[in-house]
Amino acid sequence: MLAIAAVGIMCSSCDDFLTVVPETQLSSATFFKTEADFEQAVNAAYAPLRSIVNDRAYRLAEMHSDNTYYGRNVLFGAVDPQEDLADFSVVESNGVTANDNILQQYRLDYLIISRTNQILALIDEADIDQAVKDNVKGQALYLRAYAYFELARYFGSVPLHLTPVATREEAALPLSSEDEVYAQIISDLVTAVPLLPPKSQQQPGRVTSGAARTLLANVYVNRERWSDAETILTPVVTSGEYMLMASYEMAFSDNASNKNNAESVFEVQFLEGSAGLNGNFFYQMLPRPLLADELAPLTGTINPQPVDGEGNNIPTPDIIAAYEDGDEREDASIGYVFLSSSFRDEKTYPYIKKYAKHHSQHNNTGTNFPIYRYSEVLLFMAEILNEQGKDGEARNYLNQVRDRAGLGPVSSGGAELAEAIFRERRVELAFENKRWFDIQRKDKIEEIIVPYGQRIVANPLDYYYPPIEGAVPRPQVFTNLSKFYPLPAAESDLSPYF
Repeated sequence: MLAIAAVGIMCSSCDDFLTVVPETQLSSATFFKTEADFEQAVNAAYAPLRSIVNDRAYRLAEMHSDNTYYGRNVLFGAVDPQEDLADFSVVESNGVTANDNILQQYRLDYLIISRTNQILALIDEADIDQAVKDNVKGQALYLRAYAYFELARYFGSVPLHLTPVATREEAALPLSSEDEVYAQIISDLVTAVPLLPPKSQQQPGRVTSGAARTLLANVYVNRERWSDAETILTPVVTSGEYMLMASYEMAFSDNASNKNNAESVFEVQFLEGSAGLNGNFFYQMLPRPLLADELAPLTGTINPQPVDGEGNNIPTPDIIAAYEDGDEREDASIGYVFLSSSFRDEKTYPYIKKYAKHHSQHNNTGTNFPIYRYSEVLLFMAEILNEQGKDGEARNYLNQVRDRAGLGPVSSGGAELAEAIFRERRVELAFENKRWFDIQRKDKIEEIIVPYGQRIVANPLDYYYPPIEGAVPRPQVFTNLSKFYPLPAAESDLSPYF
C-alpha cells in the first residue's frame, strides 16, 4: 500500500515521469534511430504487397473483368465472396459491403500507409546518412502513394491518413474526396522521384526513380493529364535503364532466377522456402479439381498433391479470342490442362501459363509478381501521345510492343489508334491485374461488361459451368456495375463517417 502511495506522490509531482519511454522496449521513440532501423521499417512497408498480389488483387482487378472467371465446382459449394466479384454482384447496403476480399484489400493498403506514415513522421529528423535517408524516404513515399492509388481506384473516396495514429479517436477520419486523394498521391510521388536512385544504383526489388515516374505517369493517365504524363515518363524511356526482353516469355520471373530483369520496372518479391516470403498465387489461379499427376507437369514439384475446391482466375473465351493470329503472347500466357475429375464433357481447361514456373515444393513458390513492366511504359507513352494528337510517335511505341509479340505494325491514327492501344494493353498485360482498371477509367463498363454478362447467362457451358441441373448463373449476376466497390462494412462499424 505504501509503495502504491509513493508512486502516486511521485506521479503527481512530476508530470514528465509519464512521458519516459522504457528503453528496453521497442517503440517509435526508441526504434527509429539508425540506418538499419529505418531500412527494416521500410522492408516491413513492402511486406503487405505480397498478400495483396498473392490473395486479393487478381480477384478484385482481373476476375472482376472479362479476362477471367471462376471454374464452378458444384461439389465444393458456393464461394460467394469471390463469385460475387466475378459476377459483378457484390452485395451492397448503404454504401458498404460484407465482402471479405474487399475488406482485406482495404486493410492491407492501410497497413502499408500506417507503416510508411511512421517512417515519414520521423525520418527527416534522424541522424543518418543523407543518401540513405533520401532513399528510404523515397521508397516510403512511393509505397504510400501506391496504396492510396489502389484505394482511389477501388473506392474513390477514402480516409486520408498522413500521420501516425496515436489514439483511438484519431483512427477514424472523414472520407476525403477522390480529388483530394489523388492530389496527395501526386504530391508524394513528385517528392519521391528526385529522392530515389535509378534502377542500376538501387538494391534489386526496391523502388527506383523509374518506378516512381511510371506510377506517377499512371496517375496522370487516370486523371487525363496527358502533357504531365509525357513529361514525367519520357525520362524512363530515355534512361537506358530498361528494355524489352527478347521474348514475351522471358519478361516474367522464374522461381529463383530472371527476377527484376531488364524489363521489370517494379515487381513484388517472393522467395520459395520456409522463411515466410513464399507465394502460391499460381496454385490459386488453377482450374480444379486437379489430380496430382495432372498438376505435376505444370509445377515440376517433387511432391505434387491433388488440389480441390473451386478454380479461380480461369482465362475466359473472350480473352482467348482477343489474341490476333500469330500473337506469340497467347502461347506464353495461356496453357491447357486436362481435368479428369471434372463434371464437364469438355474436361480441358485453360490456365494462366505465364506464372507456371517449375519449383521444388507443392504450394510454395518464389515467382515474383509484376506491377510495372517496360512494355507498359511503352503502351502508356503510346496512349499519352495519341491523346495529344501525336499519332506518329504513338505508333512507334505501340509497334515496339507488337513487334516483340511477332505482330505487324499498326498504321491507324486518332480514335482507331486509341482503340488499338486499348486492345493491345489487354493482351500484353493479361492476368497482371490491369483489365478492370482500364475498363473503369475508359468508362467502358456498359460497353464491355454488360454484353459479357449476357454471354455468360446465355452460354454458361462456355464459361466453365458443368452440365448439371442447377449449375447455372445465379439470378443476381451482373446487377452491380458500379465504378467503385462499396466500402467494407467491418470498417464502417469502427467509423462514424461511413
